[in-house]
Amino acid sequence: MIFKDFSENELYLFMNGKLIYKRWLDTGVSKVFDVMAYDKYTLASIKELTNQYGLLIVKARIKLTPIEQGGRKTGIISGYSPNHVFEYTSEGKLQRTYIGDINFEGEDLMPGEEIIATIRFLLVKELEQYLTKGRKWWLHEGPRLIGEAEIL
Repeated sequence: MIFKDFSENELYLFMNGKLIYKRWLDTGVSKVFDVMAYDKYTLASIKELTNQYGLLIVKARIKLTPIEQGGRKTGIISGYSPNHVFEYTSEGKLQRTYIGDINFEGEDLMPGEEIIATIRFLLVKELEQYLTKGRKWWLHEGPRLIGEAEIL
């Protein structure tokens, strides 16, 4: 199902035979070919968005963590789908992640910048309790914190 391959200075990640991620190890630059957030904490892939699931849509202020504070080295584009985390365990680990894509006007959002965006979450009953005005949550790439968001 998941396959990693190293070729010279490049890491490739395949899921079900499809290239979904590539990283250049010398520079740390990476590219996601399949905007999805599918891991052991999520219930479905963003690619599975169909009418049977529905969407929960909110406006939010998105702020990416600066590079100096451990954020991404590159910006994100509209349609980007990080892991959305509303709670951590008492040990500081991810409690659970939710699927949602970030949509905004403009070309990209760079580390340290903020923007008003529309977030489309995959409809999951457990998520509804968190979607209230003023609620903050965190954006992750795996265990790495890359930003935060606040519902407007």
